[in-house]
Amino acid sequence: MKMHQNCQGSHIDLRSGVSRRDFLYVGMVGGLGLTLPEYLKLRAATAMPAVETFKPIAESVIHIYLPGGMAHQESWDPKPFAAPEYRGPFTPIKTSIPGEYVGAKFEKIAKIMDRLTVIRSMTHGEAAHERGTHNMFTGYRPSPAIKFPSFGSIVSHEMGSRNNLPPYVVVPNMVAPEQGTGYMSSAYGPFALGSDPADKGFTVRDLLVPKDVDEKRFERRRSLLGTVDAHFKSVEKSDSINAMDSFYQAAYGLVSSQKAREAFDLTKETDKLRDEYGRNSAGQRFLLARRLVESGVRMVSVTYGGWDHHSNIKSAFDGQAPSFDQAFARLITDLEERGMLDKTLVMVSSEFGRTPKINGTNGRDHWPRVFSVALAGGGVKRGYIHGASDALGGEPDRDAVGPEDLAKTMYRLLGINGDKRIVADGVRPIDIVHGGRIMDELLA
Repeated sequence: MKMHQNCQGSHIDLRSGVSRRDFLYVGMVGGLGLTLPEYLKLRAATAMPAVETFKPIAESVIHIYLPGGMAHQESWDPKPFAAPEYRGPFTPIKTSIPGEYVGAKFEKIAKIMDRLTVIRSMTHGEAAHERGTHNMFTGYRPSPAIKFPSFGSIVSHEMGSRNNLPPYVVVPNMVAPEQGTGYMSSAYGPFALGSDPADKGFTVRDLLVPKDVDEKRFERRRSLLGTVDAHFKSVEKSDSINAMDSFYQAAYGLVSSQKAREAFDLTKETDKLRDEYGRNSAGQRFLLARRLVESGVRMVSVTYGGWDHHSNIKSAFDGQAPSFDQAFARLITDLEERGMLDKTLVMVSSEFGRTPKINGTNGRDHWPRVFSVALAGGGVKRGYIHGASDALGGEPDRDAVGPEDLAKTMYRLLGINGDKRIVADGVRPIDIVHGGRIMDELLA
């Protein structure tokens, strides 16, 4: 197949479906001010088939990510009747779902299991942290040819902002590039706090107006910045400039809106509720996530802890799991008490699980062949266990679920059709999710 070169030296593959007639036509439309990339983008947008639209069930998502690979055996999928070297150091406990167990450190979660859906048959083939993380933040397996956007960036692109708030916020910061925009414009990237909500005197630095800037001066700076921005946009078209414009508008909207700034202010919560969540990283991050979705943020991506427990898994869980247990259980009950749970999808995931058998250093190693994800609210069933791992927690026993299935189901709950294609500069139209299915059996 021959490759043709354009005036910038880039290559165009005629296998993409663009004909010679199209390129002759570009010569004409160029006189109308359309560049080749703009023409291809317009052509792709008009040629793409229509996709089914969905009525949204959830208005927002809180995605709690537990980096490192949480052991499913010590959390969502214990094996109470397995031999000790497989069961692990803890005795599983019964839950509010008859006949179902969770790990010993999930005492409060055990009481609210009847409000959750737990998928015990998640599976993929990536045992490296970065690649597993990519799967669970994008719904795509990693590719050397293209960087895929995160869930949050897709949600930002498809749903937009509400109430002067950024549509996608990471708490406290981005922990992996997989949380970013991939091939999409950086305008759809996350807003990061810059510090931990559990820190004493926590504030979001970028929301503070300098003390020496009054309202008139603030607006004058905004106008001046807009003028400079318009000048540069007139002489150069690029993602970075367009993204800067979006960032500036969003930033001024945040700083100038008292209501938007208050969404990030944990001091507006009662001391009692802050204590009930826990005065620690898990508690205050989860509480802030609730404030943000309540105020209008579309997706909050929260990370907590480090779960890469190759050795001494007992002490590691003793140290981290109780805070997670308290904060997560209180988040679910808080959302329910406020009438928000049915409209807020909560998802807890990790990049993979851990080996079925305890290793020689009393830990577990990486294991992507089966692990668990927990869901609540936002249109999923209550008190439902989907799929199962085998007796030792090593393989899916039934109803295996891939990252693309999880992604497509999450998007469907938000009213986004995963079969839709995104058109971005410099890349062909790409499916929001390639393959996978909507798991109707999870839906309420």
